[in-house]
Amino acid sequence: MNPVKDSTILIVDDEKLNLVALNKILSPEYTILIAKNGVDAIKKAETEKPSLILLDILMPGMSGFEVLEILKATDSTREIPVIIVSGLNGDEDEVQGFFSGAVDYIRKPFKKEIVRMRVRNQIRLVKQMKIIEDLGLIDPLTGIANRRCFDERMSTEWKRAAREQHPISILMMDLDNFKNYNDTYGHSQGDTLLKRAAQIFKTNAKRGGDIAARLGGEEFIVILPATDRAGAHALAESIRFDMERLTLVLDDGTITTATVSIGTASTIPDEDASETAMQKFIDLADAMCYKAKGLGRNRVCSAEFSCNTPET
Repeated sequence: MNPVKDSTILIVDDEKLNLVALNKILSPEYTILIAKNGVDAIKKAETEKPSLILLDILMPGMSGFEVLEILKATDSTREIPVIIVSGLNGDEDEVQGFFSGAVDYIRKPFKKEIVRMRVRNQIRLVKQMKIIEDLGLIDPLTGIANRRCFDERMSTEWKRAAREQHPISILMMDLDNFKNYNDTYGHSQGDTLLKRAAQIFKTNAKRGGDIAARLGGEEFIVILPATDRAGAHALAESIRFDMERLTLVLDDGTITTATVSIGTASTIPDEDASETAMQKFIDLADAMCYKAKGLGRNRVCSAEFSCNTPET
């Protein structure tokens, strides 16, 4: 009797040999869907809601990058993780893939064990997120992850980054002058601001492995696996810009605005990096956020972390 396949993978590639090879590698464990072009891929993603998408970049008509941008801009497909499987081997292509929202990048010609392990990692993350939702690890006001969820995911991602020697970054974020905003406009309007800000953070942290969480009050944090200092700083600036443009209208027609100060920390943890080192890493991001506020607020300060000595 075949085991029940509780996860579905959509493979998008215009080359028959690649489709056959990936199907052979993955079909024993997962239900496989096939798309041979970007338009078909988007339709199947919207209707079938696969657990994961494997996406080629070089396709006729619509490139994989274009498909990825549309998937991440669409509410019904935004949360589906995407792994790029491409013959484009330049670092700039990989960076573009991650920046566009991919959770991983596999270069062709691919090795079947690499494909299996990276797919399993992402499917496990998908299942973890479902468990998070079921266990009440969501902040009830903002609808994003809460502190307990952050603590668990941070420990998991820290260990994975150390084991695989991949970069990891975090963004520590604090809404500027929030107490004054609350005192001026009332707690109900303050809650509205927190919810709108949380959605900005979640929308920018758009890869399947990214997670935005509320630590408490007006403090938020984002975990960015497989992201270096440059990538973290760029994402932080995108969040800062979106917050700067945010407007909220009161019942009397008054228009209010808000800004955010962000500190980023990035590193590749040592293979034996401890929980203590992880806490120092978090503390560094917090210090960078404090520095951003001290320099005038509404800005980003970034740092590279060493498990021995932090360098700013």
